[in-house]
Amino acid sequence: MLNRAQYPSDVIALVVLWRLRYRLTLRDISEMFLQRGIVVSYEAVREWEAKLAPVLAGELRQCRRAKGGPGRRSWHVDETYLKVRGRWCYLYRAIDRNGDLMDTMLSEHRDMAAAQAFFRSAKSVTGQVPDQVTTDGHGSYPRAIRSTLGRRVVHRTSAYKNNRLEQDHRGVKGRIRCMRGFKSFGSAERFCRSYDELRNFLRLQTRHSQHIPANRRRLLHLRRATAALAILEAA
Repeated sequence: MLNRAQYPSDVIALVVLWRLRYRLTLRDISEMFLQRGIVVSYEAVREWEAKLAPVLAGELRQCRRAKGGPGRRSWHVDETYLKVRGRWCYLYRAIDRNGDLMDTMLSEHRDMAAAQAFFRSAKSVTGQVPDQVTTDGHGSYPRAIRSTLGRRVVHRTSAYKNNRLEQDHRGVKGRIRCMRGFKSFGSAERFCRSYDELRNFLRLQTRHSQHIPANRRRLLHLRRATAALAILEAA
């Protein structure tokens, strides 16, 4: 993808990484690189993100499929709202007991078909069926769980037990707040999935409220950010 680009691949990779990771607008990134003597238009940033973000998300999703553990057998599922073309859409998200991402999917509707599509996607990307799923009280979830995950899956409906996912929504909600909505459904779907995958990859805790020393935190972040940059540069 980057063979004919006029900028070095490491510069383009860093632009895309910053775009997904931090609360920066397209023009913010252009100005930051301009201060380093690199002239990049905000439209170039948008184009690079559209090309490379799906590649990064796909690679990270493949890496997550190989992970296992008892914590991944308990899913917390909920949806949050974001605006696309001036209309509210639904971002379905699922995390496991330890807070690791299971899957994310944007839908124009909040109904049975959307819930079933989400569970099929989550089962495909994780390569496993959970033992229990915790959701809110929306009526589409019970039948969607039975039809896609099986009748043996325990379904819990409790807003209190889903607080960890409600708090986790703050990540993507805070990131898109400075963007003031999306112009197309495709760009919103691409960005939200890529952001969630990268955020989960850079997440350092293996369990909730885990303390990690600052020097260890810096080392782990540098290693994982370097790995993400390598994926982008190789695209």
